[in-house]
Amino acid sequence: MFITLAKNLKSEPLQIADDPRWARIVARDKSADGAFWYSVATTGVYCRPSCPSRRANPKNVQLHDTLDQARATGFRPCRRCDPDGPSLEAGNAAMVAAACRRIEQSQEEPSLAELADAAGRSAGYFHRIFKAATGLTPKDYAAAHRAARVRQGLEDGASVTTAIYDAGFNSSGRFYENSTGMLGMTPTRYRAGGADEEIRFAVGETSLGAILVASSQKGVASILLGDDPDALVRDLQDRFPRARLIGGDSDYEALVARVVGFVEVPALGLDLPLDVRGTAFQQRVWQALQDIPVGRTVSYTEIAQRIGAPKATRAIAAACAANSLAVAIPCHRVIRRDGALSGYAWGAERKRALLDREADGSNAPGSAYRSARR
Repeated sequence: MFITLAKNLKSEPLQIADDPRWARIVARDKSADGAFWYSVATTGVYCRPSCPSRRANPKNVQLHDTLDQARATGFRPCRRCDPDGPSLEAGNAAMVAAACRRIEQSQEEPSLAELADAAGRSAGYFHRIFKAATGLTPKDYAAAHRAARVRQGLEDGASVTTAIYDAGFNSSGRFYENSTGMLGMTPTRYRAGGADEEIRFAVGETSLGAILVASSQKGVASILLGDDPDALVRDLQDRFPRARLIGGDSDYEALVARVVGFVEVPALGLDLPLDVRGTAFQQRVWQALQDIPVGRTVSYTEIAQRIGAPKATRAIAAACAANSLAVAIPCHRVIRRDGALSGYAWGAERKRALLDREADGSNAPGSAYRSARR
């Protein structure tokens, strides 16, 4: 069978070299592991696509859609890539999942060395794999988990002190240093569901439709686009159900006018304090979006690479969809790798209009502005 396979392979060398899967073997593409296997007649072994062994001559290679087909050659599994076992990607995913459970179940934050030792990896390797899989460092993941536990404790009615210590904070001082960033407000106010938080807002008109701008004491908390001003106000009420919504005065209308001006003429820029509320991962994504220059676009894959999470493209898309600060956090500048627009919370037509406007730098039609006091 060995001789027969070798002869058959030699008769069709171009079919293997021209097969797109061969390029993935040459690249040792780990993402191809589990999708297909290959065997090498001259060595009598079969391998996974990411095998680190010396590259075989394609005329001696046979491609297999299933592991059973590779085994049917009668060859032995490669000792270097272990094609019969789980792929490196699957192994790393399981390792990271176990580390996440360890972090979540620990009363005190495990150190990087402890997590790496439990995984049987070096600290540097473990740190790199964890960040690639989750988009966060182990320390950031632990901080985000503690913040979520605090929020859940406060929502369940626990006292602020109890929620802090139950979440794993060793001291209230460490928590209060970052409490506003975690919760968007003081812990006491969050426990009350944001009751009595004052949100000022006003509605304007742009060439792209209605726009609502709302601010907390910290900064602009929402910029919403749409066709129906009343629907935007209802959306704002849903986002801040326990807050007191206050119609903006003339000073606030001037701030909204600046946002309207930026929508119409992006070259004007928009330098306003923002109240950005989201998870640690979302905030990293949104910061990366703010670094995209006017007139430029990037893909979800590029954003994932910029924040050190190359496998997190779906999470990047979800973070863009969760953005409540249209244009200020320019999620409209993120497109698919093939150049397609993909989705946009405020409509694909608005996304195209914003990109076209930024690309050519031309002024858009003038807009009327009106305030809504409620």
